[in-house]
Formats: sequence, structure tokens, C-alpha cells
Amino acid sequence: MNSRELVLAHLEGRPVDRLPFMPITMMFAAEHVGVPYGEYALDHRVLAEAQIKTAHDYGSDHVSVISDPAREAADCGATIHYFDDQPPSIDEKNALLAEKSHFSFLEFPDPMAGGRMTDRVEGVRLLHSEVGNEKIVEGWVEGPIAEAADLRGINRIMLDFYEDPAFVVELFEFIIEMETRFAKAQVEAGADIIGIGDAAASLIGPKFYQEYVWPFEERLVKAIHQMGADVRLHICGKTTRHLEGMGKLKCNIVDLDYMVDMAEGRDKMGPKQVLLGNIDPVSVLKNGTPEQITKELEKCYRATAPRYIVSAGCEVPRGTPPENMVAMRKFAESAIANHGGSLQLSSN
Repeated sequence: MNSRELVLAHLEGRPVDRLPFMPITMMFAAEHVGVPYGEYALDHRVLAEAQIKTAHDYGSDHVSVISDPAREAADCGATIHYFDDQPPSIDEKNALLAEKSHFSFLEFPDPMAGGRMTDRVEGVRLLHSEVGNEKIVEGWVEGPIAEAADLRGINRIMLDFYEDPAFVVELFEFIIEMETRFAKAQVEAGADIIGIGDAAASLIGPKFYQEYVWPFEERLVKAIHQMGADVRLHICGKTTRHLEGMGKLKCNIVDLDYMVDMAEGRDKMGPKQVLLGNIDPVSVLKNGTPEQITKELEKCYRATAPRYIVSAGCEVPRGTPPENMVAMRKFAESAIANHGGSLQLSSN
């Protein structure tokens, strides 16, 4: 059973002899192949090469085109700052929709028109061509509140929930259509899984999440499933207040950041939800020892087994020692055997 077959079997609840290992490697991957991060983020060929080498060298079970959250905003016309060795960033002070009146002029960007969205699609296509039979290929889109923050500015969109909720809904409608088109282009290029990054969702309260954000996340998840792809939900930060709702989205994988208790995640989302995470990327993964990493992953596994995928709570930081990445992989390889053999839970 190769990596791709392993992940698909695990997601379907079929027996596997080891846990999947699916860390988010962006700056770590660029560093691993010795390229500046600016090149990694702006050239899908560089990204694909770094992803493939990192996955092969460290034994991870997937490759991914995630690089930064500015692709959709860039193609909408937002001002983006680019750097030699840092991720692109959105000029929030001069956000594209700083004036709400500009929304009436906003048009859907074509994912295949040659912009940064196209570069991501071509990254998927290249990864699928090179390792698609061996590894899971993961595409990526922004979620409703994350993209709204990119287009409007995080402080403005937060105030809009109170001052102009109708505008929030209208903007979310635009975003979900845009992200659905973007996801479709990636699925057609060969993505097995589409990751949805909705980081700003952790910053809002349960009322606004349930009333405004969750329904649009659900629509995006359903749309991707209808394309025949699986869905991975990634919300950075403390999402404890949203766990039950996140579980009801029916994503194939839900990432939990290190601030969230994995046992509570399992309790709120039920036994069938596949959970991924969630050791601290900095204090444990980057700055800890292999023994500490193994101990923390053991806690995660005991809290969530058997529907668990080994990873940190968020991105693997640049500068993480190679032996610490190896420790994560070794845990994935040995956890099931060390707990009495293959673990299975029916997906019915």
C-alpha cells in the first residue's frame, strides 16, 4: 500500500497498518531544497520540486500547493507585497475593498487566465503528473471569512458583522462562487483533496460563526465533494468554540491547531471524524527533542485513535531540525503496531 492508497483507505475507514503523515511544509520545503521562499511561492515548478523532494526525503504521504493566502486576492486586483525570502502579503491598509462601494465593480477572476490562481492550478497538474500515483495531491482555496479579510481587511470585516451584515452575506456569496471555480480547476488538474484555509474564523464568536461563516463553509465543502474530491479544513488558532460546527461540515479531514485539546475535538466531532494535528509547531516541533515530539504525538493519538493523521498543529517552521521531522514520521509508522495491531472504524 503506497502513500496515496494509505491515505484514501484511512479516510474511508478501511484497515491500515500505519498512520498517515501529512505535515504542512511550505517554508520548510523551500529551505530543504535551498530556494528563497519568494521563488517557491511565485513559481509552481519550484514549489513542485520542493514538495516532491521533501515528501520523498521525510516520508510524508502527500504533496500540496499551499504557499500563501494571497493568490485569489491578487487575481481580484488587490495590492500584494512580494519579498525575496518571505511569503507574499496583502496590503491591508489599502485593501481592495477598503471602500465597500468598490465591491460593485469586482468581477470573478478566471482561474486559468494566467495569474497566481493559474500558477497554483499548474502546480497541481505538475504534482499529479510527477507523483500522483504515489502521493495524495492536495489543492488549496481560502475559506469565506479568510478571503473576506484578505479583500476587505480583517478589522473592517469584523465591524461589518455588526454594522452591515447584508454586505457580509453579499461578499461571502461572491467568495464562495470564486473559490468553487478555483477548486474545480484544481480538481480537474488532478487534486485528490482540496484544503480550505479559513484562519480568521478562529477570531470570531460562536454566534457569528454559526450564523454567517458556517453556512458558507458548508456550501463550499458540499461543492467540492460534488466534484469528487475530499476536503481538508484548516483553521489556525483556537477553534474550541467552533468544534461542534466544524464537525458538522462533514470534511474528510479537520486540522486542529495546538491550542485546541484533541480529546475535546474528538468528543465534539464524534468517532468518525478524521482529525489531524496538533503538536505545537514551534515549542515542540522546532525547538523540542525527538523524545518530546513522540510523547506529544502519543497524547494526540490516545485522544483521537483510530481516525487520526500525524502532523503539527500548523505549518512546519523553517529551521525545524531534520531529526524532529523524522521523529514524526517514525511515530506514524509505529503507532498502530504499538497499540495492538491495525485499528479500524467503519465509515458507515
